[in-house]
Parts: sequence; C-alpha cells; structure tokens
Amino acid sequence: MREYLVIFGVAIGVAYLLSSIARQTAQQLGAVAQVRDRDVHAIPTPYFGGPAMLGGLVAAYLTATHLPFLSGGDPSLFADVRAVLVGACVICLVGIIDDIFELDALSKFAGQVLAGVITVAMGLHFVYLPLPNTYLGLDQAQAMILTVFLIVATANAMNFVDGLDGLAAGMAAIGSIAFFVYAFVLAVENGETRAVAAAILTIALAGACLGILPHNFFPARMFIGDSGSMLLGFVLACSSISLTGQFPATSLSEGIGGADSSLLPAAILPLVLPFAVLMVPFLDMGLAVLRRTRAGRSPFSPDKMHIHHRLLEIGHSHRRAVLLMYAAAALVAFGVVAIGLFSGWQLFVVIALLTALVTAAIFLLPRLESKVWS
Repeated sequence: MREYLVIFGVAIGVAYLLSSIARQTAQQLGAVAQVRDRDVHAIPTPYFGGPAMLGGLVAAYLTATHLPFLSGGDPSLFADVRAVLVGACVICLVGIIDDIFELDALSKFAGQVLAGVITVAMGLHFVYLPLPNTYLGLDQAQAMILTVFLIVATANAMNFVDGLDGLAAGMAAIGSIAFFVYAFVLAVENGETRAVAAAILTIALAGACLGILPHNFFPARMFIGDSGSMLLGFVLACSSISLTGQFPATSLSEGIGGADSSLLPAAILPLVLPFAVLMVPFLDMGLAVLRRTRAGRSPFSPDKMHIHHRLLEIGHSHRRAVLLMYAAAALVAFGVVAIGLFSGWQLFVVIALLTALVTAAIFLLPRLESKVWS
C-alpha cells in the first residue's frame, strides 16, 4: 500500500506543477475557451488540463517501475499500463487539436476509436466477459469490438459531464479511488498479488485529478478541455478492462466472505463499476441524445440543458452544484463497490439514508436559502 501512496503523491505533485506550464502554453497557442451563451464561465479561460494530467500519469508510471514491490514482480505487470499510456497520449493529442481548432464530432469519434484500437493492438483487451457464476470466452474480433466500445462510450460520457469548473476531474478522482479500493481488496481477499495494473492506473489517475483541481475548481484558472475529459474516461475504461485480464475468471467470482455473501456478483463489477462511477454522466449523455434527436438536431450539438445546468437553474451556486454531483458520484461508486464486496441489510440501510440525504440537499437547500433571504 505504501508504494501506491508514493505513486499517488507523485501524480498529484507533477500534475499540479505542470498545470501552470500547460495554462501558459494554452494561452500562447490560442487554446482558450471563449464565453458563449451555453457556457457558465464569465471570462475566457485557457485549456490544456489534459496534458498536465497526462504528465502526472507518466510520472507515476515511471516512479512505479522503480519501486521494489511493483517492479520486482511479474514483468508483464506494466504491459497493460504502457498500452493505456500510449492510447492516452493519442486521445489526449486528439483533444489538444480539438481545444485549438475545434474538431467536428466525427473527427473526435475517429480519434477515440483510433486510441482504442492502438491500445487493443498493444495487448489490452477483454480476455473473457465475466458473468455471475461463470464467464463467456471472446474471440479476437469480439474482444476488440467490446473493448473499443467501452472505451469510446466512457470517454464520451466524461466529455459530456465536463460543464462546470472541477466537475469532471473531481468525479473521475472519486471513481478512481473507488475502483482502486475494489481492485486492491479483491486482490487481497483472493490471495492474488497486490501488484495490479488496474490499481496502478486508478491511483495514478486519482492523483492526477487531485493535482489539477486547485487550478480547475471554481473559479477555474484553467479548464481540462476535451484533452482532459476524454483522457479521464479513457483511463477509467481501460482500468476495468485490465482488471478482468489480471485475475483468472474464478478469482472474480467471490466477494469478501465467498461468492454467496456479496449482494452484487463480484464477477461483473469490473464491467459495472465504470458505468456506476459515471452513472450521472451516462444518464446525462443519454438524455441529451434523446432530447436533441427529438428536436431534429444532431446528438452532438451543444445545449444548456445538462444536469449541471439544471442544478444552477433551481438555485444552487456553481460551487455547491459541483459538490452535490461529487456526493452523488461518491454514493454510487462506493455504494456499488460495497454491495459487490460485502453483505448485510445494514449496508442497504446506510446507502438508503445517504441517498435520501443527498436528494434532500439537491431539492431543499435552494428553498431553505430563499426563505432565509426573503
């Protein structure tokens, strides 16, 4: 665990330090978010949070390769990490080009697919599809299609949610920490090595996100841009894919205390967790596609009707809207991990109480404030 904390700290420090350089570079290259009708920021703000976070990930990887516990184990441990980092560089580059020149939706989609295909070609893909109490073997074509689909879907979901200062980075940090806890606990309880590629990726991603947040949280001095939001979704998706290949199928069949003790089969958690972590972004993306299609517009055409926009409309401040979405993301991510690894009715009671608390905060706080000030 100590070596993972070192990786976490390195990612935070490097991402934080690179943010200032990235911000100045963005201003020089004209990668600046201008103020538009659908935006919530009031002044032009530079992009390039993505390269800063990518730098944190690379630094964390280089550090991990020199730590005794991680570097002294299976030499194939870092194969998945390298594949993810190469793909991450590709998708981040696509985002950088978009931040400067504003690519059309089809070009961005092609770049996302390219990043996914490169990662698959380097060996990161689903080996099997985990199912409750069993698994489904995949041939090469099926593995590639499923892998690229998950990568592209998660990258786009994170891109959709990136609408408020610090929102995407904070939600990705929460999801990454939840995923790290799951991967580490699963390894411990199944007697597998603690040196897990998915754990390295997620703890490094969490550090990179926290390193960028001082620059990106409201009022933001820089945005992560498409280079950052797509990078976050890409690494989260790849972490889940790596985890299914790290353990034998039988190792994913048990939660803490055995297969029958967990309320959600641990076998399907690697697939469920990225969607659970990003449940709000995926829901927002689905509603946006439906809303725009019904209006006869392109599903990728921007508007100002996302969930975070609606939180602002009902009376929440910018900062509180972000914190409430953090709370919802944490509740879902850690709730799903807990349900998958533990058992007992008490767990459902705690989750229900926390859900009620978050829901009450969303709908009642604006009313209480209006009464106080009226």
